[in-house]
Amino acid sequence: MKRTATLAVLALLLGLLTAAPARADLQHPRQAFLRNSIAGLFLHWGERTSPQHTSCSAWEADVTNGGWSASYWVNEAKKLHAQYIVLATFHSRLGYARPYPSEIPGSCRTTRDFLGELIDAADAQGLKVINYMTDDPQWHNEGLSSGDWLNSSAFSGYVGHSVDLTTRDGFGEFSYLQFFEQMKRYPKLAGFWIDNDNAYWERNDLYAKIYQQRPDMTISNNNEDTPIMDMISNEQKTGMTPSYDYPQAVYTALPRLIEADFKLPTGGPWWYGGSDQAVDRKLTLGRLITNAGSSVKALMAETAMVNGRFPAQQADFNNFANTYLSAIWESLGGTEGGGYMFGGLKPGFWNNGAHGVTTIAKNDPDRHYVHVLTPPSGSTLSLRDNGYRITSVTNLRTGAPVAFTQSGGTLTLSGISSWDTYDTVFKVISSGRQGIHTGVTLSASSSTSGHGAAAAGDGDYLTYWDSNAAEPARLTFDLGSAKRIQYLAFNQREDSTVYPSSGSARISGYQVHVSDDGSNWGSAVKTGTVPNARGVQFIDLNAVTARYVRLTKTGHHGVARWRVDEAWVGGQYAGGSAPSGTRYEAENATISQGVAESNHAGYSGTGFVNGDNVAGSYVEFSVNAPAAGTATIALRYANGTSTNRPAAITVNGGAAQTRDYAGTGAWTTWTTDTFTVPLNAGANTLRVSATTDGGNPNLDYIDVTTGGAS
Repeated sequence: MKRTATLAVLALLLGLLTAAPARADLQHPRQAFLRNSIAGLFLHWGERTSPQHTSCSAWEADVTNGGWSASYWVNEAKKLHAQYIVLATFHSRLGYARPYPSEIPGSCRTTRDFLGELIDAADAQGLKVINYMTDDPQWHNEGLSSGDWLNSSAFSGYVGHSVDLTTRDGFGEFSYLQFFEQMKRYPKLAGFWIDNDNAYWERNDLYAKIYQQRPDMTISNNNEDTPIMDMISNEQKTGMTPSYDYPQAVYTALPRLIEADFKLPTGGPWWYGGSDQAVDRKLTLGRLITNAGSSVKALMAETAMVNGRFPAQQADFNNFANTYLSAIWESLGGTEGGGYMFGGLKPGFWNNGAHGVTTIAKNDPDRHYVHVLTPPSGSTLSLRDNGYRITSVTNLRTGAPVAFTQSGGTLTLSGISSWDTYDTVFKVISSGRQGIHTGVTLSASSSTSGHGAAAAGDGDYLTYWDSNAAEPARLTFDLGSAKRIQYLAFNQREDSTVYPSSGSARISGYQVHVSDDGSNWGSAVKTGTVPNARGVQFIDLNAVTARYVRLTKTGHHGVARWRVDEAWVGGQYAGGSAPSGTRYEAENATISQGVAESNHAGYSGTGFVNGDNVAGSYVEFSVNAPAAGTATIALRYANGTSTNRPAAITVNGGAAQTRDYAGTGAWTTWTTDTFTVPLNAGANTLRVSATTDGGNPNLDYIDVTTGGAS
């Protein structure tokens, strides 16, 4: 009786251990080496590596006689500044070879232990090795004129029952046994990189058993977000702008471990096909740095030849990358992606066509790096400071100081005489955040279970508010007492994409109201749109004093889902009190008919306004003046057509003056129209209205210079 009870308890515990978790594990110590990694080297190498072999023993002999060396691969990975290697030899399109002695028949297995040698060589130099496993038998005879890469008869004899390895379930049984063989054989193997999933594995609790037997191992899954696995990997796509950006490829949100894998030679197959393909240096470095600036692990696929060596152009790139990355590694190693979950300056589209990412040091939240991957057209770079008070800026490579100013929430670097071809890196030191109200209580009009409004203000990147797809959706901030309100900022959870735009789950239209008592809200103090872009979004206001402020989402990009990691209210911009205001970005103004966009280079701020092609569409700016008098307005615009687009300029609903905006030659060619208007002391509205069916030109911003009292 006592023995039976003990067995029952053990059975219960085993059931608890083997049950798959409801959501991804985000905290387990086994994930530490991946979370601390920036990149990995992905090696597709097997029997079909050119020249293709159909004999396992002949392939092994040619590998050995060709001088294959595990240390060579490890040294090449270190040149790329990778921290781990994924070996994809048991690949569905590479002949299903196993580069190690295996007791399990069914596909190519070598006498020499190539996998074991690689694991030992990597371990000696501080790198990890992950082995690739597939569940897919559909390519079982690809590339063969006759025969099959898989031997069902041999495997059936081994297990004592009939198994067809060309079926998914049969192949699942075959591969299932290999996991346990490798776990037992290689105590230093860091994990498995699994291409998709298999029902046989799931029925037999494979993943839970891996964690039980090898709690140090990680499991990565390709193209399918299986919560029990540590990391979701995906093939980095093309089609986004700029080409090195990653958003299409991300299926889930941080802090989930995420990996993007991409080929270094952009032509040819994933494995070596017999030609020396070129490596696009700008695309490759851009992807590596952008992924680092997004806390996404970059898995870089190179195509090793049969003897393990890389073709000349890949070898040349590795030598180049070794020197290039060493000079800026401080800004990548030991950092997280900036401007989003871990704090830091705002990434993305900057002024005058510039684009890039930011990183922030894990051990110092006041040390930031700005990576300018696409430089601006001039010598000035402007980006949102995200509330950080900046104390110094230097060029990371040279150590030379960089002139900067900080005003209105924007950090501007100036006097930059040259830009690096691939990545100009600035080291930015701050003294922390300023002007952000604390002790704020948040409430919402709707929430999903477990994701209430408080999560948007708790400072914890593991939590978020989910509006439950409601529209309109309202997030209300209670400051505790009447305080100055200069801007709102919010971090949207990055489980949405920029390309294609239909996949986005971000706010578009909004309204901002303020209230003294939380009941009477009056008219909106600001309406407009925010761009479909990553990073913190800001809504700048004409400064008001109130206890309550409410942000209402009135429209969306793509789908209605809205999730917010953190949101805050700024009482003043970092670096001083609120400015009197000289530049007003069109994308932050009220847009009657049209959208804020960022698809034509050369704009200031985060974008520009593309109004609808109808008479009467307008953009209305809220302008503050210290005193009544005449102000000079410099309006920046682009007109890529050959037809004039006249506009009526009105202030506070008064008499209109007409300005004629001729074609500028291209939508990326911006020019400035300067004129004067009367302003009242305090708040004013300046409206730019289209007077013809062609609509307004694209509007970038207005600069306002006051001319004294009247």
